[in-house]
Amino acid sequence: MPNIPKFVAIVAPHTSNWDFPIGLAAKWALGFDAHWWGKDSLFKPPLGWFMRANGGIPVVRTNKNNAVERTVELARRSERFALALAPEGTRKKVSDWRSGFWHVAKGADIPICCVALDWEHKLVRLGPTVTADEDDPAVGMARIQALYHGIKGYNPSQQL
Repeated sequence: MPNIPKFVAIVAPHTSNWDFPIGLAAKWALGFDAHWWGKDSLFKPPLGWFMRANGGIPVVRTNKNNAVERTVELARRSERFALALAPEGTRKKVSDWRSGFWHVAKGADIPICCVALDWEHKLVRLGPTVTADEDDPAVGMARIQALYHGIKGYNPSQQL
């Protein structure tokens, strides 16, 4: 992971339930202390305690409760801060990435580390680390998404 005090890590492509345990194993192996957003149903018993203990922040998808703003404020208050997110927001095939990661990085003025789950080559690729420079999130997200060209997830049919 980048040797910087604050950043957002986007982990893609997210196409399978296997992405979470692999990502968690990588987090533990690297000693990477990160928060992450997850759907609120993941935080119910019996595993809710485990999700929170490993940095999870529950998000109600139908009512985000200002998740971006709360996370930007947390990043600004913290001496060290990392947020890991799947930009697709789900394992299912989507037409566009969700913009939460972009708005957190832009709002907190912190860089974005691109993490690729390359199932074809069985590796987790770290980097590059980029910044949210553009005023239009769609333009910046398209630039970042291009960095994942050719990376195959566990279930490539679920990718953009």
